[in-house]
Amino acid sequence: MKKTDTNLYNVLKERGLLYQCTDEEALKKMLESGEPVTLYEGSDPTADSLHIGHCVPYCILRRFQQAGHKVLVLMGGATACIGDPSGKTEMRKMLSKEDIENNISKIKNTLKVFLDFDGDNPAVIVNNADWFKNLNYIDFMRDIGVHFNVNKMLSAEIYKNRIENGGLTFFEMGYQLMQAYDFVHLNREYGCTLQYGGADQWGNIAAGSELQRKLNFVNGTNINLIGATNPLLLTPEGKKMGKTEKGAIWIDKDKISAYDFYQGIYQTPDACVKMMFCLFTDLPVSEIDQIIAENIVTAKKRLCYEITKFVRGEEDAILAQKMSENLFTDGGNDAPVFEIESSEVENGISILDLLVKTNLCSSKGEARKMIGNGGITAKGEKVTDVNMIITKVDFDDEKSLLLKKGKKTFIKVVIK
Repeated sequence: MKKTDTNLYNVLKERGLLYQCTDEEALKKMLESGEPVTLYEGSDPTADSLHIGHCVPYCILRRFQQAGHKVLVLMGGATACIGDPSGKTEMRKMLSKEDIENNISKIKNTLKVFLDFDGDNPAVIVNNADWFKNLNYIDFMRDIGVHFNVNKMLSAEIYKNRIENGGLTFFEMGYQLMQAYDFVHLNREYGCTLQYGGADQWGNIAAGSELQRKLNFVNGTNINLIGATNPLLLTPEGKKMGKTEKGAIWIDKDKISAYDFYQGIYQTPDACVKMMFCLFTDLPVSEIDQIIAENIVTAKKRLCYEITKFVRGEEDAILAQKMSENLFTDGGNDAPVFEIESSEVENGISILDLLVKTNLCSSKGEARKMIGNGGITAKGEKVTDVNMIITKVDFDDEKSLLLKKGKKTFIKVVIK
């Protein structure tokens, strides 16, 4: 059996990626043994895409996979039907099974940015709906529910907001039982012994480790399930990162342009810059510290480039960087250039297609909205017709056409 990288524990500690652990000494020993560990991270598919804040645990799973460990990604097809009440002030919106299946299908493709699903050590996606759909309620409560103390659950910080704002339903309290059972089930089926997740999931993660300890007593076993968390990326206001004033920093290319993704990363609070470097890049911590110490603005620009390159590819990173560097270029002389084939404008190309093609807009929907709000300019004139067709006649003597989005974003379209 192939040995794993025995330095992973030190890497996690140095980069600040290990925050809480049910048994850190055992985790350290396990990761330094050279033997592969099977671990998982679970999330509920409550949307059809992931934003940057969702991906913190996947960055950590990526390090485990690269070190030679076996990674499971749990999609909560069953738990999403309830919704995690942790830290919430009101009950989550209930999703239909069809919505959940659609979300899972789309998220799977996004995960390929972070994890390898092919090769010698592929990551595996599992769905807890596959085992919960066959469980008998009475048997589940007799075998699992009996090990949960209601008084202890109600005293947990994760339920505080729900209790203070109208009460916690029994329906929601079942969530912790289900997540705890996920850990036990994955141990039985895959030999999984480690669960990683965000710090806001500490109560649910620890519940899985505690459940196994109680089952050890009942069944005469000696299984140690270890739970660990990463620190949350929080804004100075205490909100989770992943969204900006303009909206979510989506991972999917069809939901956000390269420029808006880059600019969304640029809004990272200064206090979070180091953690973002440690999560999304492989730069040594000493180099990260030096970059930040020299100039925080330059550091944030480097961060924007590195994360855009990692998530969207080098071409998008270069394009977004050039567009950002020319924010204040009113004449457009130094605007980034986008080359287009002569044949593509021979019979005309719609303004919507051109805006998407140049990455000024992430989709035709966004392009229509921008035009409707008066946010698109071509040849120095505001575009008012979403059906406008651009032909060779619209290009100047140098075969170029200047497009402008908003007040500061330019791109020069040039016919090859």
